[in-house]
Amino acid sequence: MRVLDVKNLSVSFKSTHKDYITVVHGIDFHVDKGEVLGIVGESGCGKSVTSLSVMGLIPKTQGKVEGEILFGGENLLQKKDREMQRIRGNRIAMIFQDPMTALNPVFTIGNQLIEPFMQHQKLKKKEAAAEAAKMLTQVEIAEPERNMAAYPHQFSGGMRQRVMIAMGLSCKPEILIADEPTTALDVTIQAQVLELMKKMRAELGTAIMLITHDLGVVADIADRIMVMYAGYVVEEAEKFELFKNHKHPYTEGLLKSIPLLTEDRKRLYTIEGTVPSPSSPISGCPFHTRCPYCTDRCKEELPPMREISPKHFVRCFKED
Repeated sequence: MRVLDVKNLSVSFKSTHKDYITVVHGIDFHVDKGEVLGIVGESGCGKSVTSLSVMGLIPKTQGKVEGEILFGGENLLQKKDREMQRIRGNRIAMIFQDPMTALNPVFTIGNQLIEPFMQHQKLKKKEAAAEAAKMLTQVEIAEPERNMAAYPHQFSGGMRQRVMIAMGLSCKPEILIADEPTTALDVTIQAQVLELMKKMRAELGTAIMLITHDLGVVADIADRIMVMYAGYVVEEAEKFELFKNHKHPYTEGLLKSIPLLTEDRKRLYTIEGTVPSPSSPISGCPFHTRCPYCTDRCKEELPPMREISPKHFVRCFKED
């Protein structure tokens, strides 16, 4: 069963030099019930902007979102702000990248946890507090009643991230968007957070859209992987297919950049160059300035997204 279906999504922002600068270019993707879709790519590839578009958090005064974001058969882009407020945090939830800035420093953990229950489920404060304590127990935070009286700065980074997961899952959303949920956490806490997300998916059937630059994280938890570059989707496949039989040179570069204990390298592999700026778009394939397989055709034409094998799509002329 399809939970989210995004069609031809484009996102542009106002600029001082031009009317609008496009940062996401007509992308398509979907997420099924109970599935984890991993979205990977370097910083500046459009991953977080895509997630904010789904949440309806792109300010209309600054940005323009076009296409279709179908959720429950309805296009979220046609919803009014009040309607989106009822969906956001209730049926679609999001875990933000930095829990220290996502949590309000002047309110206790308890005050912030009970808000979704009171806002969306219309519970009284006492009932909401009891449900919030249950959620803290579910995310393996001991002594929930005592910890609800604490402030965010009194928690470690891992505990704050657990609180964000508890808030995100409090209303049993149909889809959870996790934007870099393990960034700045040490590896043991990373593993615990990922195990917690797996557990919540198994128990609640929640679909997860996991945004990260860490291929190790998606290898652990994702079912399908979508690779983004310069606002385009350049490859999409099921996890094992992508790791074993990747076709796009950018995906190849990302995988080569992972350090392996089994290899004796004097120097780590890097992809030469940087992601092109959206304010200075280049013609042809957006990756051609960094691609070792670049031809004249790549400099002039944008490759179409093609299905090269069942459920494996790639945007590259190399596969012609």
